[in-house]
Amino acid sequence: MATSNLFFDDIRSKVDVDPPQNEESTDVGELVNDPAQTALKPNGTVSSSVRELLECPVCLNAMYPPIHQCSNGHTLCSGCKPRVHNRCPTCRHELGNIRCLALEKVAASLELPCKYQGFGCIGIYPYYSKLKHESQCAYRPYNCPYAGSECSIMGDIPFLVAHLKDDHKVDMHNGSTFNHRYVKSNPHEVENATWMLTVFSCFGQYFCLHFEAFQLGMAPVYIAFLRFMGDDNEAKNYSYSLEVGGNGRKMIWQGVPRSIRDSHRKVRDSFDGLIIQRNMALFFSGGDRKELKLRVTGRIWKEQ
Repeated sequence: MATSNLFFDDIRSKVDVDPPQNEESTDVGELVNDPAQTALKPNGTVSSSVRELLECPVCLNAMYPPIHQCSNGHTLCSGCKPRVHNRCPTCRHELGNIRCLALEKVAASLELPCKYQGFGCIGIYPYYSKLKHESQCAYRPYNCPYAGSECSIMGDIPFLVAHLKDDHKVDMHNGSTFNHRYVKSNPHEVENATWMLTVFSCFGQYFCLHFEAFQLGMAPVYIAFLRFMGDDNEAKNYSYSLEVGGNGRKMIWQGVPRSIRDSHRKVRDSFDGLIIQRNMALFFSGGDRKELKLRVTGRIWKEQ
């Protein structure tokens, strides 16, 4: 028995299962409210014992149809069933293909608050609609936009602004225009480099200016782009321009800032910004082209 406990403890520590999105979940569709009908309802409570019944004993996530059970009535989510080799993790009996329809119907009758209630969401949602709502909830926290390291901090915008200032020591500026100089003494050795993030406060909002070097195929390039600290529907109310030049030449980029809902890497890899080839950047820098001295100017404005 000690061996079997170790086996399932090991599974529990490794499994991270998303709720299944297969067609079998439609078996209880007639019991589920339309996800679009998310009108606020009186706040109710669900006992902890009911929530525990809907918790998979292996991955500890909430269970969604099809919910499996053994002949002794112990339940298991469909994502974990193949991982336990068709053996019940509670009593070790063979699982077979028994559906726990009663528990699925109990789940369909539940209405639960959004998990982002603490961030301001006051909606109450049917059990089977709750995950979809939470994936799109306007109150869900944002990831830290700092690109210099893999920061796991999450929070609302005021919290993240304070976090960027106090913990990452980013440059904070007020105003909608900027003039930044990026310098690197040995640019030919830079393959993937990120300069310090700059945050601008204007129009009652916050914007993040990114500048970095990376490989575009086989070509080393620099990219500059702006991200909006808020949702995409708000970001579309603003535009920005970036300009870089030297030796009588210049390049200009104009675009819409991307929401920080999109990761820094996603924006960079979509090339949604001012892209400068290394040779051109060194030409703009002047001199003997052995040192990067790139001046980037820009402006943010609100669309009418």
